[in-house]
Amino acid sequence: MDALPSRQQEVLKATVHHYVDTMEPVGSRTLVQRFGLKASAATVRSAMGALEQRGLLSQPHTSAGRIPSALGYRHYVDRLLPRPSASAQHLEQELTLLSLRWAALDDLLQQMARRLTDFTGLMSLITHPRQVKPTIEAIRLVRSDDRLLVMLVQNSSQANHLNLRLPHGNDHQIEAMEAWTQRQLRQSENGQLNWSQLPRELQACGQILRDGLESHQQLTTSEAPALFHGVSRLVAEPEFSQSERLRPLLELIDQSPAALTPLGPEPGGGVWIGHEHPEHALHHCSVVQATYRNGSDGVGQVALVGPMRMAYATALAAVRNAAHQLDCLLN
Repeated sequence: MDALPSRQQEVLKATVHHYVDTMEPVGSRTLVQRFGLKASAATVRSAMGALEQRGLLSQPHTSAGRIPSALGYRHYVDRLLPRPSASAQHLEQELTLLSLRWAALDDLLQQMARRLTDFTGLMSLITHPRQVKPTIEAIRLVRSDDRLLVMLVQNSSQANHLNLRLPHGNDHQIEAMEAWTQRQLRQSENGQLNWSQLPRELQACGQILRDGLESHQQLTTSEAPALFHGVSRLVAEPEFSQSERLRPLLELIDQSPAALTPLGPEPGGGVWIGHEHPEHALHHCSVVQATYRNGSDGVGQVALVGPMRMAYATALAAVRNAAHQLDCLLN
């Protein structure tokens, strides 16, 4: 979105701050009085109308004031986010002391999650490090009696071995099968084999190899454990008073908590807002996350989950401080 005129920026920022603090729609006169805007109520009202036309503010009722929309929160996070308060520095010091006190990783993550919730009032979630999906660089096939030994060389400088049952009478396919996989990997940009191009005469051996690779991939990319705290804070938020919003979210937390923090490039500076999140259960929420690494063991996430009406600067500072402490401790 194009940059807003300075007046509209000022009004959007004030509207976000008012709604985060009060959860009440706001009118132009209140903005002028509370935030000391150097403009008349009529001028501010005109700016609010322009922001509504751009989809950055909405009006819950005809006679009510205005509130930020999901797009308004996104513009605020991308362009108007203030510097974190001094309390964020105190949190950083507390997290440093925590990392010195707890030797076991699970204990440390649990205490960090608890402190993040206490500091922000949001539900916190910290996932254990997990491997990003590795890319296969080379495959070697060797026959051993009635077994097919498979060596996988991956981009993470790891080698894995699979021991598969070789179909009777198909040992003559092994050399051709290995040559086909090498051609596929040379042509592929993501280390994937295009099984639709497998020659018919290699189908028997190829099916055994394909099943083995898919089973291995499921094991190596299984969901990592996650520690979370503050579900009761989330449930207590007025935005989740309706069961049709709350139930899918609680089911996701119960069944697959790590799905709240997808791996990959951090969205919008580490913030998912509403429908930006791939999980439908989070379309009424915001998720603020930061990444930490544990050497070669993989990538973990520190996240805060709450309504879109949240103090984004504080939440971002909190998760980044926690992720930084874990980075320093584990590397």
